[in-house]
Amino acid sequence: MSLKGKTAIVTGSTSGIGLGVARALAAEGADVVLNSFTDSAEDHDLAAALADEFGVTARYVRADMSKPDDCRALVAGAGACDILVNNAGIQHVAAIEDFPPEKWDAIIAINLSSVFHCTAAALPMMRKAGWGRVINIASAHGLRASPYKVAYVAAKHGVVGMTKVAGLETAKEPITVNAICPGYVLTPLVEAQIPDTAREYGISEDAAIEQVILAKQPSKDFVRVEDLGAMAVFLCSDAAAQITAASLPADGGWTAQ
Repeated sequence: MSLKGKTAIVTGSTSGIGLGVARALAAEGADVVLNSFTDSAEDHDLAAALADEFGVTARYVRADMSKPDDCRALVAGAGACDILVNNAGIQHVAAIEDFPPEKWDAIIAINLSSVFHCTAAALPMMRKAGWGRVINIASAHGLRASPYKVAYVAAKHGVVGMTKVAGLETAKEPITVNAICPGYVLTPLVEAQIPDTAREYGISEDAAIEQVILAKQPSKDFVRVEDLGAMAVFLCSDAAAQITAASLPADGGWTAQ
């Protein structure tokens, strides 16, 4: 398929899942807007490298996803938004009674409220263009819970609910809204945790992956960012035109349990 002529905004896209999805969309010809809150030279270089590699227009736009005005300005400033990928997210782990209120507020703002603000800004653009795709990167934790992740689980459940509402509100239009719910993904952040986890438990790195990190993932294998990019591309295709308001697991069987 070709996404040539489409503009994709991917929040939180200078590394990990967001970058993987942005690369996949650019590989299909979409012009891409990368985003983070850092605004470093490396961020702009990353966009330039994407443009050179895939022959598309790619640019970096700084926006702090914890701020509603920044979320909406990111979309408005892009000039067009045919594909919106709400990916930005953070995590903090603590028991509920010890969970810092400021961490709760930040996770809800970035992981949940930004999805609302970006989607609200994007839908009028999609309606004007007569086509649109909203892809929310939720989580297996949007469908299941784990202890000590109260804000993350609450936010991701909220994203799943918001996906259903937005999908229903656009169901008669050529716009779809879906959530991808990954299990554990092999990102640079996770890769860096493997040796530390092995040392902490006094086991090999392979054992740390299978017994600790992927304990809930029956496949005992990581989801790859490339897998998620391919899912996003499929959801943008004509073949996925009747898939909307859905939450699609990519979790090695985790949520089947």
